[in-house]
Parts: sequence; C-alpha cells; structure tokens
Amino acid sequence: MKHSGLEEFLRATPVIDCNNPAVTAKARDLAAGAFGDVAVARNCFAFVRDEIRHSWDYQANPVTLSASQVLEHTTGYCFAKSHLLAALLRANKIPAGLCYQRLKNHGTVGPEFYLHGLNAVWLNEYGWYRADARGNRNDVHAEFTPPKECLAFVPQEPGEEDLTGIFSDPLPAVVDVLTKYTDYLQVRENLPDV
Repeated sequence: MKHSGLEEFLRATPVIDCNNPAVTAKARDLAAGAFGDVAVARNCFAFVRDEIRHSWDYQANPVTLSASQVLEHTTGYCFAKSHLLAALLRANKIPAGLCYQRLKNHGTVGPEFYLHGLNAVWLNEYGWYRADARGNRNDVHAEFTPPKECLAFVPQEPGEEDLTGIFSDPLPAVVDVLTKYTDYLQVRENLPDV
C-alpha cells in the first residue's frame, strides 16, 4: 500500500532498525494470521507491552536503545520499547513514529519532571493513533483500542503536557541518556526532560 508523505515513518534508522533480521522475523510472526493494519498493529503493540519488561518496573539491565537490542534482551525503558514497536510496525509497512509526554516524577529517584516515550501509528481507517506499550501494572493500564486512545498516562498536573509532534527519530536527549548510562538505576536518576 502506498503511504504518500509518510515515507520517513517507514524507514530504517540505527535506532529503529526495522531491517534487522531478528526484528523483521518477529514482525512477520506477529503479522501472521492478522488481517488488516489494525490487527497487525494490535499484535505488535500487545507483544511489546506484555512480553518486553519495562526496565524500571523489573529493575532490569542491560540499558537498551535500538529496537534489535530491546528484542534481544527483552527489556527497555518506555523510550526503548517505543523504538521496538515502531520498528515492528515499520517492518510490517505500517507507518509509525514517536511521541513524548512530560510527566511529574512522583517517585523518590530521578528528576522532578521527565519525558515519557510512546508511539503514534498511522492506521488507514483512523489516521494517526497514539499507543503506549510501556507495560501495564497495578496503577498503569494502556490498551490498543482505536479510535479511542487508552494511554498509560494523561498529563494533568502543572508542568505536565503532551509534547506536540510525531517524530520519525528519537529525540537526541533520549538517545544520549540511553547511550551514556549502562545501568537501569543510572537512567532513572538521569531521565531526560525538555
């Protein structure tokens, strides 16, 4: 299917390495038996949300950045998980980008505010649809229910916001943190902000 004007959201990059053999194999596997872009995208979303451990929730290393690293180690912060979801979707010829929220940190570790990474997926029937595969827990519940968004977090407090835009590549601050630090706790202590 032709996606005019959406080519940048289909390309492989060093971080969203949708041309990596392991990523393309997993993308094919997740698309098998699914009919249409919504069904394929839902399968990819559920896999990343449920089968890839959130680094902070599970206190898991190593720190991952690229989609192929996240897939190999089955762990990643929200940003890294969004990189894998984007890569799986792109490998299935579904345009996918990255979105960010600025959230208040209610924990005891890390900065007062931090960025949270999620995805925007181009669905032929609905257009851009935001989805958050960070992983559910008792206080976090995200689903893939287009056209209705069901995100992990909704910015409400002063200083919190949905950042404007859909990005084809991760923000440099995100890449910097996930490249610079080698331990999940170091990442948490130095989460990026805008």
